[in-house]
Amino acid sequence: MAGCVEILAGLWFDKDLVRQFLGEDIMKESVIYQDIVQKEAFKLISRQLRRRFSDIDASLVEQVRSLSAEQLENLGEELLDFPEIADLVAWLEQQ
Repeated sequence: MAGCVEILAGLWFDKDLVRQFLGEDIMKESVIYQDIVQKEAFKLISRQLRRRFSDIDASLVEQVRSLSAEQLENLGEELLDFPEIADLVAWLEQQ
């Protein structure tokens, strides 16, 4: 319910005012918030993967898409050390 209130409040009020009344912790617990964070993290990671490895198998992309926001953040850091696509495959197998 809090997620709905946050979204609706955000349509009418300044974001700082919404944060002041609802609190950032409450917003972060919202499934809507978490879904948005996960989708944005996936978009960034998928762009990084395409730039680093060019053509990526669709099954790998789907595995990455299924990761949580926290796992995507971890992958974003680890990705910097992956010299080849096999490193991504190995990392995904460990998740």
